[in-house]
Amino acid sequence: MAVDHGFHATMTAQPGKGDELVAFLLDAPSLSNEDCVVFLVSRSANDPDVVSVTEGWTSEEAHGRFFATEEAQALVAKLQPLLAGESRYADEVPVGGKAAF
Repeated sequence: MAVDHGFHATMTAQPGKGDELVAFLLDAPSLSNEDCVVFLVSRSANDPDVVSVTEGWTSEEAHGRFFATEEAQALVAKLQPLLAGESRYADEVPVGGKAAF
């Protein structure tokens, strides 16, 4: 399955909420969406409250359709109180590699 759209986001959790943010992201409905083919959550080795997520989608349209759903909007609303400050986003298209857990 091809990945034609993706992004990488780095977020800073409220102090001491890094574990909660990681658990929240790993329970995201994106993981079960067939158009989401890459979903990796990682965190800073130096600051446990800095968390990153990398997503790869079959298309920009599929990503947009998913985030237009009530389920995704509820997810975004629940995410906001966990965050401190601005998140950094970068559009990306994964071109290769491996993810196995």
